[in-house]
Amino acid sequence: MLTVKDIVFSYSNAITIPKNSFSIKKGANVAVIGESGCGKSTLLKLLYGLYDVQEGTIFWNDKQVLGPKYNLIPGMDFMKYLAQDFDLMPFITVSENVGKYLSNRYPEKKKERIQELLAIVEMSEFAHVKAKNLSGGQMQRVALARVLALEPEVLLLDEPFSHIDNFRKNSLRRKLFAYLKEQQITTIVATHDSTDVLSFADEVMVMQNGSIIEKGTPKFVYENPKSKYIASLFGDVNELEIEGKIHFCYPHQLKEVEASTLKVTVQQSYFRGSHFLIEAANEKGSIFFESSQHYHNAIEVFLAISY
Repeated sequence: MLTVKDIVFSYSNAITIPKNSFSIKKGANVAVIGESGCGKSTLLKLLYGLYDVQEGTIFWNDKQVLGPKYNLIPGMDFMKYLAQDFDLMPFITVSENVGKYLSNRYPEKKKERIQELLAIVEMSEFAHVKAKNLSGGQMQRVALARVLALEPEVLLLDEPFSHIDNFRKNSLRRKLFAYLKEQQITTIVATHDSTDVLSFADEVMVMQNGSIIEKGTPKFVYENPKSKYIASLFGDVNELEIEGKIHFCYPHQLKEVEASTLKVTVQQSYFRGSHFLIEAANEKGSIFFESSQHYHNAIEVFLAISY
């Protein structure tokens, strides 16, 4: 188990990570979400030991995670950390990059391992291409394969799919997270993409201003947002006051009805393939809802919440 207790960290006088505590079970996939600058990347670096915590402790089972003050080479050997810059060696091939930290003692086993990893990230056909000739998305996939090479006990991924095309991203995520679950590799992913959270995470931690303000299953956090900030991390959200009570609801939770107390005027319709996202407004501001039909501007529609 990864146990984080009362950690505090600051880059200067202002505290970046106030006192935070949490634990993560072995083999779990945990997503860390929050707005840019909320401290996600800093938290991953603290967990890996790239920075020294100023207060508190971090343990993986009985091993304490210590920073540069205690280690000549920062970073714990039972962990791997993939930063947003991939740090590939540009003048060697994809295979050589992936196999960089694998032993040469058993060359056939090394070759098989490299082939296995390249298949997971869908880069087999680029095995003999030099890294400098790859696109940003291809480099990111090679970097993913490289951090998996030595089968770490804990894997820390910072926006691991940010450069990868949408058409390839879904397939890659399915293969990667299935492999990590099969190998029981504890994984913590800092991400902006709600698909990483809802489809693959066992737990989600929400960060705001360096603090973890919510932790739970993706389904619970999504369906029971404590604030508009939390709800907005999963997409468009409406803040509605109905009968004196504040409701945070997503566009798909608003349905057109014949009559209600919530009357809006359509301002724009956006085609989303399976539906239209309708931007409307009333006297209190903008409201978004989904519809199977296109609405012309200025049409009035009655809405009701449907959970």
